[in-house]
Amino acid sequence: MIPYEVEYLRASSVEQALSVLALNPDAKILAGGHTLLPMMKLRLAKPGLLVDIGRLPELRGITVHEDSVSIGSATTHAELEASAALKRVAPLFSLAAGVIADPTVRNRGTIGGALVHADPSADWPAVALALCAEMEVVGKQGPRRIPADEFFVGFMSTAVEPDEVLTRIHVPLPTPGRVSYRKFRHPSSGYAVAAAAVAIDVGEDGHARGRIGVTGVTDTAFRAREGEALLEGNFTDLRGRVDAVVEAALAGVSPLEDNFADGEYRLQLGRVMLKRALLDVLEQRG
Repeated sequence: MIPYEVEYLRASSVEQALSVLALNPDAKILAGGHTLLPMMKLRLAKPGLLVDIGRLPELRGITVHEDSVSIGSATTHAELEASAALKRVAPLFSLAAGVIADPTVRNRGTIGGALVHADPSADWPAVALALCAEMEVVGKQGPRRIPADEFFVGFMSTAVEPDEVLTRIHVPLPTPGRVSYRKFRHPSSGYAVAAAAVAIDVGEDGHARGRIGVTGVTDTAFRAREGEALLEGNFTDLRGRVDAVVEAALAGVSPLEDNFADGEYRLQLGRVMLKRALLDVLEQRG
């Protein structure tokens, strides 16, 4: 389908973008466009004005601090995949970025756009949840940070207000020493039919604890807290708990259904992807 006519403004700064949003209730932020533009073609979104922030230098780049890593919201998937610094301190980003769609999408699409649109099959929400990320947004009241646990609030819905802009993603360091991202790709779109991000820390005493982020299975990415509770314990015994972790993680979930996958099939794919991610972690050296 062809998008309808729409006004376009390339913002020269975040401040200008915020001013335009405040004056235009039907305006929408545009970054890479690989989520918003398809929605517009399908008439699932009908903004009257697109405010392009994708080329703002203050929203690009990856900065490693002593206790955190900061990622600009307009940083592309390809930049995240290629970053040597991220591979060193937060390798889960590279793992996830490398299986997003195709090279064209990875070179244009942005992490901020994917997080804010919160497509139920997007990859980055699972990673953000597994790494305890915080999303920094700016609005007329100034900046605020939203923990990943509170950021995704429903189907393609986040805690970002209409007059706010996501500027940076912050991840505490050190990240867990053992991580994996497993995904069953839709053969056409490359979106996650089901995917799981696992991040596990193992202490010097062999005690393990970790987080699990799941995407693609339900209408919103979520932390599998029941499964996380079973992760905690002696790491050498984790292999014997894997099946129990998987079942607990997805117990009671109401799966999405579409023409590609009915609910039970999608739920089973979620189980398989999570189990594979857990087995990956077991094979790694912490």
